[in-house]
Amino acid sequence: MGPPVVLSIAGSDSGGGAGIQADLKTMEAGGAFGTSAITSVTAQNTTGVQGSHLLPIDDIDAQIRAVCADFDVAGVKTGMLATSGVIDLVVEWADDLPNLVVDPVMVATSGDRLLAAEAEDAYERLVAEAAVVTPNTDEAEVLTGRDIDDAEDAAAAGRELVEMGAEAALVKGGHVPGDEIVDVLVTDDAATTYRHDRVATEATHGSGCTLSSAIATRLAHGDELVEAVASGIDLLARAVRYNLDVGEGPGAVHHTVELREAAAGAATSESVADVVAALIESDVTPLVPDAGMSVAGATPYAERPDEVAAVDGRIARTLDGPRPNRGVRFGAEPDLARRLLAVREHDPDRRFAVTCRPSDAVVDALESLAGPVATVEADGAHPEARIDGAFATVEGSPVAIVDRGAVGVDGSVVVLADDDTGITDRIETLLETVGH
Repeated sequence: MGPPVVLSIAGSDSGGGAGIQADLKTMEAGGAFGTSAITSVTAQNTTGVQGSHLLPIDDIDAQIRAVCADFDVAGVKTGMLATSGVIDLVVEWADDLPNLVVDPVMVATSGDRLLAAEAEDAYERLVAEAAVVTPNTDEAEVLTGRDIDDAEDAAAAGRELVEMGAEAALVKGGHVPGDEIVDVLVTDDAATTYRHDRVATEATHGSGCTLSSAIATRLAHGDELVEAVASGIDLLARAVRYNLDVGEGPGAVHHTVELREAAAGAATSESVADVVAALIESDVTPLVPDAGMSVAGATPYAERPDEVAAVDGRIARTLDGPRPNRGVRFGAEPDLARRLLAVREHDPDRRFAVTCRPSDAVVDALESLAGPVATVEADGAHPEARIDGAFATVEGSPVAIVDRGAVGVDGSVVVLADDDTGITDRIETLLETVGH
């Protein structure tokens, strides 16, 4: 194995959510070999920074020298540099630091200052050496002296940072109010906008470190800048959505969430296959819709239909009983996948779904499942919107959702559960109640 080597020049976070610790976790998850040059040792946790000790400049220099002398470094990111002396040291090394991603860390997520006031002007020298500089709007305001209230302001600030000498500037919009977070990447010849929904959480500790490390890792792999930034932003959005409830404070972002997502794929696919085998053995013919029965399972961190495994071609009724048309494949049933993902917006523990015949007998039998059953009318809204409406009709999380259908819209019954055993038990209970 010969993974690309990425170097982080940053401070240590004893709480593990940000700094060197976040950088190394993100690099490893992205398939790189992470190395480090620690600039400061901080005493901090999820509630804030209790203390900070700057290492001597010569010790920081020795760490960078040791890494660059032994490793073929393919990407570098900076984090907490703390003083103008450390910033100037990195500037001196800049010619030997490929794909340099500069995250101008000035203030921790908790609000604690991590940069001496005298060092703000020194950042201009480092910005000029950056392949990409990644300030949030507060940091971009300090670096450019411009107020940033929207994406247009962010783009203007990005252009100023490029004029300072950076090859590109990513101005992050997380601090700008709104339902969407808008990040703007500016280069010499273009401005690219990235949008994603804001997550209602304060667990964003380590977000800037994670993003800059992810971008440096993708650049080290050889990605073009636009693709590297898009990949990093997608990772961070998921890392915030599936944040880690650790410590007494708000918690931290999930640095390895995409690695966990990939690792969960095989087990999820096998679970769906196990459900299918059990339903075939039980002969669920009375429950199979005319169009076939869909069986789907989402990974614990699923965000898109192609991260939901399902029976390709559904389970069909035949003269010899129910039979799957093909095997299990991710993205095989996008309609059910979208509905399951919409369910998970309300109850993230719900990972499995099966469609059943929407007959009166099946609908009546849903009472045997010992849980709330939601009913929604097909009023022309998207399936995801109808799921939202279904949750509004019940207390708690439904075990099944009945969509009555409408003119031109088929009705459906979707049975839900948290795991493969739970969904199998519910379908078999339903089958016993309906009878063969």
